[in-house]
Amino acid sequence: MRAANAIAPMRELLRFRQLLVSLAWRDVRVRYKQSLLGLAWAVLLPVAMMLVFTFVFTRAVDVRGRLGEPMPYALFVFTGLVPWTFFAQSLTGCANALVANRNLVTKVYFPREVFPLSAVASGLLDFAIALGVLAGLGIYFHLTGAWHIRVGWTLLLLPAVVLVQTILTVGLGMLLAMANVFYRDVRQGVGVVVQLWMFLSGVVVPVPNDGSQLSALLSWNPMVPLMQAYRDCLLHGRMPDRSSFCYAIFVALLVLAAGWICFRRASRRFAEVI
Repeated sequence: MRAANAIAPMRELLRFRQLLVSLAWRDVRVRYKQSLLGLAWAVLLPVAMMLVFTFVFTRAVDVRGRLGEPMPYALFVFTGLVPWTFFAQSLTGCANALVANRNLVTKVYFPREVFPLSAVASGLLDFAIALGVLAGLGIYFHLTGAWHIRVGWTLLLLPAVVLVQTILTVGLGMLLAMANVFYRDVRQGVGVVVQLWMFLSGVVVPVPNDGSQLSALLSWNPMVPLMQAYRDCLLHGRMPDRSSFCYAIFVALLVLAAGWICFRRASRRFAEVI
C-alpha cells in the first residue's frame, strides 16, 4: 500500500512530462531572447571564469604544483567549471522557479515538482554545449603537446557522473524552491552560498588530502568526489575512486528523497502562501 502511494506521484509527474519539456524550453528561450550572442553565453561564462582563475592561480598565486601532475591549469579549472556552472545555474533557477510562476501555481493544477525539474533540465543544454568546448580545449592542448589526452573506456562512465550530479541538484533544487516560497531571503542567499561552496569543492584549486582537519571536513562535501570523478573520466582515463564516488551517490539519493518528501508535503500550502 505504501509502495503504491509512493509510486502514484511519480506516475502523475510522468503524465506531465510534455509540460516539463515545454517549461524547460521556455526557460532556454527566455534566457537568450533578444541576446546578440545567444547560446554563446553558455560558453562565455565558464571561459571568462577560466581566464580569470588561470591568471590568478598561475601568476598571482601559483597552484600548479598542487595539481598532482604537470597539466595545464586552464584545462584543470575548465573541467571543474563546466559541471559547476550547470550546478550553480540550476540551483539559482530552482530557487525562484515557483515564485516566478505564481500565476500557474495558484490557478492551474499539475505536479509542482515540474518547476524545479524544468529549471534543472533547461541547464542541460548549456552544459552539453560547454562540454563540447571542453573537448575542443583538450584537443588543443593535446596538439600543442601541453597535455596528452587519455581517452579510454572510462569515458563511458561520464553519463553516470552527470546523473549523480543531476540527482543531487534536483534534490537541493526542490528544497530551495520550497523554502523560497516561505522565505524570500533564500533566493538572495543562494548565489552567495554557491559561490563560496565552489571554492570548497575542488573546482578552482585541488582540495587538500593531507589528513588535516580541513581535509577531513571537506571530505563530507559530495561535490568534491564529483569534481574529481569528472577529471578522472575526462582527463586521466581512469576509474573514479570507488568509495568516495559511492559516498556521492548515497548523499545524492538521500538529498533527493528529503527534497521530494518535503516538497510534496509543503506543496499543499504553495497556492495560499506564494
